[in-house]
Amino acid sequence: MPLPVPRVSIQAEDFDLGQEVQQLRQGDAGVGAVASFVGTVRDRSDGQGVSTMELEHYPGMTERAIETMVDDAFQRFDIRAARVIHRIGALQPGDQIVLVAVSSAHRGQAFQACEFLMDYLKTQAPFWKKEHTPEGARWVDARVSDDQALQRWGIAAGNAAPLR
Repeated sequence: MPLPVPRVSIQAEDFDLGQEVQQLRQGDAGVGAVASFVGTVRDRSDGQGVSTMELEHYPGMTERAIETMVDDAFQRFDIRAARVIHRIGALQPGDQIVLVAVSSAHRGQAFQACEFLMDYLKTQAPFWKKEHTPEGARWVDARVSDDQALQRWGIAAGNAAPLR
């Protein structure tokens, strides 16, 4: 019997979308829909080229925070399974950085839960991102638009600094 797949993984290694979706659906004939989001490292940010993005986190704390997010998704939506993978370490443009995948009996619930988890991740997960540009390295600040996206789920984030 295969070991159960964890709902949350924080890892340096890349992931295989097809394999993750297969594991999410495995043994559950009630799954009628799987929605997924894969985020990748862009080669530009705020008009500047990005050569590398470094991601740091607090081991243990990060996993617990994301597990709480997944629990919240199960309470809000009629979903059957969820999988969140977030990579850490040095990543290059084009590299996969995050996966959110959700299964449900119906597509609407899968789409909503996937979007909810991604909005939650962008604002509430304790990750720190540093971009390396030709002008030097810089920490990535929270964005007001990410806080606003989370507000539509009835959650106030307030992570982003006001624009000056």
